Amino acid sequence: MMSLELVMVFPVIIVMLLTVVAFGRVTHGRQLVDEAAAVGSRAAALATTPEQAMQQARSSVTATLAEAGVSCQDPRIDVDTTRFVPGGQVTVVLRCSSDLSQMALIGLPGHLDLTSTARTPIEQYRDLGDGESP
Repeated sequence: MMSLELVMVFPVIIVMLLTVVAFGRVTHGRQLVDEAAAVGSRAAALATTPEQAMQQARSSVTATLAEAGVSCQDPRIDVDTTRFVPGGQVTVVLRCSSDLSQMALIGLPGHLDLTSTARTPIEQYRDLGDGESP
């Protein structure tokens, strides 16, 4: 009788464990996307020109995602430098699709779209020149 109960309860326990793992993966992916957007925004705020800010933000986001090992497919990095003035801010929006196909057994979709927005202020008294040495 006990073996019959175990056979009936075992699949339910496995599905519950896989659900916990899936939620953990989704939460971890969201945290890493938030971190990558914040790193990119900070890198852009430290640049001296809007063009340099866009380049540094994109390279920082890409490097952070690569180091973290996030399965971020087709990352789209939008850098808003319209307020790239002293006292302004830089905004980085990161959108990507995370692969969850390994969790299809419990009914999760194959991909989950992750989006994060990070804003970093530019110092009020900062000299934003053309980025060249005097």
